[in-house]
Amino acid sequence: MALADNGDNQSLIGVIRRLPEGLVNRIAAGEVIERPASAIKELVENSIDAGASRIDVIMREGGRTLMTVTDNGCGMSREELSLSIERHATSKLPDDNLTQINTLGFRGEALPSIASVSRMEITSRSLDSDDAWKIIIEGGLAAEPLPASIKTGTRVEIRDLFYATPARLKFLKTVRTEFNLAADVIRKLAMANPDIAFTFSDGERTSIRLNATQGDFLKTKLARLADVMGQEFKNNALAIQSEREGFVLTGFIGLPTMNRRTSSHQFLFIDSRPIRDKLLYGAVRGAYSDFVAYDRHPIVALFLNTPPGAVDVNVHPAKTEVRFQEPGLVRGLIVGSLKNALAEAGHRASSTVSTAALGVFNRSANTPINPRFSQYTSRHISTLPPSASKLKETAYEFQKPSESDSLASSSEETVDPHTGVIEDYLQFPLGAAKTQLHATYIVSQNKNSIIITDQHAAHERLVYEKMKKALQNDGIKRQILLIPEIVDLEESKLARLLEQQIDFGKFGFSIDEFGPGALIVREVPSLLGDADIQTLIRDLADDLEDMGASTTLEDKLGQICGTLACYGSVRAGRSLNIEEMNALLREMENTPHSGQCNHGRPTYIELNLTDVERLFGRR
Repeated sequence: MALADNGDNQSLIGVIRRLPEGLVNRIAAGEVIERPASAIKELVENSIDAGASRIDVIMREGGRTLMTVTDNGCGMSREELSLSIERHATSKLPDDNLTQINTLGFRGEALPSIASVSRMEITSRSLDSDDAWKIIIEGGLAAEPLPASIKTGTRVEIRDLFYATPARLKFLKTVRTEFNLAADVIRKLAMANPDIAFTFSDGERTSIRLNATQGDFLKTKLARLADVMGQEFKNNALAIQSEREGFVLTGFIGLPTMNRRTSSHQFLFIDSRPIRDKLLYGAVRGAYSDFVAYDRHPIVALFLNTPPGAVDVNVHPAKTEVRFQEPGLVRGLIVGSLKNALAEAGHRASSTVSTAALGVFNRSANTPINPRFSQYTSRHISTLPPSASKLKETAYEFQKPSESDSLASSSEETVDPHTGVIEDYLQFPLGAAKTQLHATYIVSQNKNSIIITDQHAAHERLVYEKMKKALQNDGIKRQILLIPEIVDLEESKLARLLEQQIDFGKFGFSIDEFGPGALIVREVPSLLGDADIQTLIRDLADDLEDMGASTTLEDKLGQICGTLACYGSVRAGRSLNIEEMNALLREMENTPHSGQCNHGRPTYIELNLTDVERLFGRR
């Protein structure tokens, strides 16, 4: 016996000894099996590693009373069944090389850890055997394998989870919460394995049912993502497929205007393993920095396959964290691939914007102005008795647009003032400008849609993209102010602006000190036009204060350009003629990322004519 001196107190500690195997397994269970969802994750990963094409999961009472995972994988022999519950026994490291791990599991900890805190029964039959075997383990103590009956594959049944460590039960959430956490685990694993069918139920109701998909790699991935993340994501997803120095990045990302308040809809996988990694989340944030507001998050599902030895997955027992040998290379691959895909999307905005707009119209339509008239729609016309068929046909005929109207709207030819070429603007994606509403919104139409464009938001993006391009090429053009602007500033903000004087020159500004607490502005970017220089300089000073004194303007290119673009764009409230409106729409079509402004808001809403007709009961 030895005495350990801890300041004022002394405590007795025993001599160093080996811990009992059962206690070791319970300690390991505390790291690997945090809750029922953790056990489900480990068992489903084992099924995937076993080559299963179908995995069925049942969880009752949030996993407290029963969990079963059944697969049709390669199964186990009698000898393997006994070994499987021994600590650090695994079939997944044939050459003992931790740098080349090709499976989801490899530690050999999951089954013995779960078995040490529950009552477990494993039944299995290997592919090359006619006999099935069953082993029962209670609190880590295993009986001899017994003959059993099962088709090829493995069935793991867990009862009374944490009965051997009752304190852990107090930390579990409600039945619904634990069930939903397990469902999230299965969805993530299913996203990475579209060739496997999954079901998840509580024993009575099936919550998840995903069929296996076959065919083209990207198409099967997108089909499975649509099953898990919804059809909306599929309709607004951009494909990612790129490679750099052995790293292969695939997957799909949502358009910037399709975003969420949290990052819970960002799914990242390393070699088919769902992970949480700050480097990858930061790379996604960096790629979308020009397009999504700081408090919004894009929707992505990215799959990164790595060359042997390039990533260490042996960082944490739960295998949800990784360490990259070359993190800069990985970040560059993600940021570059995502930015290229967003650029190729051009002016496209997500269909969710139009869906939301139609939802607002529908809610408005559900509030009748006059009950006497609002009840009669084309839906009621279709229910008229047969004797009134003549009246029904007449009513439908009355609702149809006249032939002269159709001919008038089918062509919108305009002479381009620069080239003299006659253009049919209805052929363009954003169509022909028709009018301007409230000196803010441009209404246009193409062959199949009505489009409403926010002129300030749209022009703000156009100016922003011009500034970025100019900075990368010959620099931003300047204009000399006839009367220089004198801006009064706090001493601290004035000093910070003067520290960045050279960088301000690259953005087209000529600034200098003008006595105590004052700044003189002699030149400004020509793109700004008649902007309020006083307010702009003060806003830029505030931006620099938020960034920190050590950050240069070039390091914060996006934020500074965004502020300048906001001041240099066509303001809401300015009247535009038809030629100006059409010119703005054509420029949007030829400018990448013009579907959203610098703050992540949509620049236009496209309402499909079919949906509009439904609003009026025409369909």
